[in-house]
Amino acid sequence: MKLNIKDTFNSELPADPILENARRQVEDACYSFVTPKKTKKPEMLHIAPDMLSAIGLSKEEAASKDFLNVFTGNAVLPNTNPYAMCYGGHQFGNWAGQLGDGRAINLAEVVHHDKRWALQLKGAGETPYSRTADGLAVLRSSIREYLCSEAMHYLGVPTTRALSLALTGDQVLRDVLYDGHPAYEKGAVVCRVAPTFIRFGSFEILASRGDKETLEILVNYTLKHFYSHLGAPSKKTYLQFFKEVVARSMEMVVHWQRVGFVHGVMNTDNMSILGLTIDYGPYGWLEGYDHGWTPNTTDRQHKRYRFGQQSDIVLWNLYQLANVMYFLIDESAGLEAILEQYKGDYEQAYLRMMRSKIGMYTAGKNDALLIKDLEALLQLTETDMTLFFRNLSAFDESQPSKGLEVIKDAFYDSSALTTEISKRWDQWFLGYASRLKDETLPKVARVKEMNAVNPKYVLRNYMAQLAIDAADKGDNSLLDELFNLLKKPYDEQPKNNKWFAKRPEWARNKVGCSMLSCSS
Repeated sequence: MKLNIKDTFNSELPADPILENARRQVEDACYSFVTPKKTKKPEMLHIAPDMLSAIGLSKEEAASKDFLNVFTGNAVLPNTNPYAMCYGGHQFGNWAGQLGDGRAINLAEVVHHDKRWALQLKGAGETPYSRTADGLAVLRSSIREYLCSEAMHYLGVPTTRALSLALTGDQVLRDVLYDGHPAYEKGAVVCRVAPTFIRFGSFEILASRGDKETLEILVNYTLKHFYSHLGAPSKKTYLQFFKEVVARSMEMVVHWQRVGFVHGVMNTDNMSILGLTIDYGPYGWLEGYDHGWTPNTTDRQHKRYRFGQQSDIVLWNLYQLANVMYFLIDESAGLEAILEQYKGDYEQAYLRMMRSKIGMYTAGKNDALLIKDLEALLQLTETDMTLFFRNLSAFDESQPSKGLEVIKDAFYDSSALTTEISKRWDQWFLGYASRLKDETLPKVARVKEMNAVNPKYVLRNYMAQLAIDAADKGDNSLLDELFNLLKKPYDEQPKNNKWFAKRPEWARNKVGCSMLSCSS
């Protein structure tokens, strides 16, 4: 197997000395060399063909023993130095100090067709940043990351990608519910892919330590390889860099809101400097449309990372990055202006996105109110987000009285539609029908546009859990079925219509099908 290795991250950054203690503070460095743990009996479960092509490898190469060994940690590519990255982070609003890649190991960087890809194994063993953990991952969390990162890509959401999913043959002890009942699970490893895995926390840790020299090296590295269009490093360039990170981060969260995705752990160490969705832990898609929902059991009480607050949390995280940039440039006015602009820009971007979801492509003066009323109605009763917006495209503005009939399948309990609530829906559909008459786009074209932004298929938690349960028994057919289903989330796919349905009642409170823990 041949990979076109141009260079690696660590080739331009200050090297960390050989580590004597696997759990210690790593200072004056952005990474530490580390070797993946050899696995007992590796078995490749799935490979993403599009990602395979993107890094310049063939199916024949992917079927080789070399590929299996490299992407399960049993072999290191020639002329490469695997490394784990050092970063800190604010977790649930509190500074947590040094965190780092506790179970992720960067293998190398590949350049193919002028695109740069970093290859990273997740679950490949202990690193200097593992703290008291083992650096491993289990099958259930690995399947969730593998399926979700690729599903998000095909939904059009900025995201890290996945190349491969493999069993390690090792048993890994985990306490799924953190209730004092740990059990052994199948170990697994995912190879995830992105142009870079640099995070907000990569910069935060350096600023927190007053290490301006290394911070400047890291920022300049990031500019050179991922923001080169901004020009040579300078205070002006640093401000432009920050402005673009803000814009990319905002674009990412608008997409999350569009498809009903809730990240669940929006700590600053889980914020990509490229505005990519990163670290798929206790994530979830909305079943019932609910601004207050979070998939994370750890966040159950305060719901800091709930669906309706994701844009505000992105802004809060950007403020932490702004503090880092202030440490570097010693000027606040430009940073404050960029942050101040975020809120207005987000409101406009969100309004445009919601207009597109309900088929309004020319601006109307009362659109924001119409959308606000819709969101309030959606939360009066448990209403499936995916089904509602997808089915809304069938609404006929010439027959507004039939609006509820069009979207009835989205309600989890039709008996909850009281007379008063039904009247409110009828009133909304009257206003919506009237508003649609202002649109110049023909209905057929409007339906096509709506179906291009409202997915028919998303990775509901219960679907992932079904694939996990089957794979745990040695049956990978459902894993493959869902992987291929989610490559075309906007297509009708009549043969797969069984997946275009509300969450089944048995999954409402089942472990892995509703809220999830960070255990992986």
